[in-house]
Amino acid sequence: MDLIDQLRALASRVAASKDIIQTEEATKNAMIMPFIQLLGYNVFDPLEVTPELIADIGTKKGEKVDYAVLLEGKPIMLFECKKSGADLHINHASQLFRYFHVTAARFGVLTNGLIYKFFTDLEQPNKMDEKPFFEFNILDFKERDVDELKKFAKTMFNIDTILTTANDLKYTRAIQNRLAEWMLNPSEEFVRLLATDMLSGKRFTPTVKDQFTIITKRAFEQLLGERINERLKGAMTPEKSLVPEQAPVMLPEELEQNLVVTTAEEIEGLHMIRSILRDVVNPRRIVMRDSQSYCAILLDDNNRKPICRLRFNNLQKLSLGLFNDKKEEERVSLEHLDDLYKYAEQLKATVQLHLPTAA
Repeated sequence: MDLIDQLRALASRVAASKDIIQTEEATKNAMIMPFIQLLGYNVFDPLEVTPELIADIGTKKGEKVDYAVLLEGKPIMLFECKKSGADLHINHASQLFRYFHVTAARFGVLTNGLIYKFFTDLEQPNKMDEKPFFEFNILDFKERDVDELKKFAKTMFNIDTILTTANDLKYTRAIQNRLAEWMLNPSEEFVRLLATDMLSGKRFTPTVKDQFTIITKRAFEQLLGERINERLKGAMTPEKSLVPEQAPVMLPEELEQNLVVTTAEEIEGLHMIRSILRDVVNPRRIVMRDSQSYCAILLDDNNRKPICRLRFNNLQKLSLGLFNDKKEEERVSLEHLDDLYKYAEQLKATVQLHLPTAA
């Protein structure tokens, strides 16, 4: 059973029991331990999941972490647990802040069994951020949420891979929340920006503000409604066996681009390669250019600077295209995405070929 199916099964049990669970201990047993187990960690093995790990902090002795997940004997994630439905405001994470500072773990999780907030130290090294970079709601999740959660699973856990995407996740979520707020209640700054652009420099008077606030809310509502209707029409339109009489003629390049589908595995592969090469070159210079037959990873988005090719179209048979100093491709098979790290030195050597040599 895939992780998403296991999570759905757990969600059904959590939904049925959340209202009758009244204590933190019951929440741990019925909700949080099964969640950790789904990620592949044995909750009954103290060498893998240690309950109440003691973390002495200065003069405070005997401070305990609710759960510490260990990999190769070292803590990688710390769980601070509250009872089912309890508030998860950052003010309630003081213990997690302290634990994070004195252990080797790079990820802290604050949870009430329903919502899991993942923290790290993007702002200052070894100091847990005040805002989570990822949230997972067991009762309301999407496939993309599961794809992010998979990165914390035992079989896929890689600190560099998670940290590479954590910053993007953090700001993507913040922007989504801000846009959602503006849809319901546009801020004065946002309305002013729109009015200034529409009215060609006319004064932003209180009357204009009131008028454009109403117009902005209506525009958001209409745009969202139109997008939903388009999706519904597309879902309800039966497939036709005949080509429409006036179907637009597409150029070969446009047709190929329409057939290209960038998969989650290819995106994750890009992030892994960026983490491998971050000591050699700025990760932002490493880009993906997808096509039907393979996904090219290039330096500076330049075809003359190939790093490798991800051949992931057949998910049952992954392969990687590596380049030698003559830019000749050699394909190697991968059993798992993590196998990319086996070729770290070859990837670094390839990038070095594209960098200017010191005089």
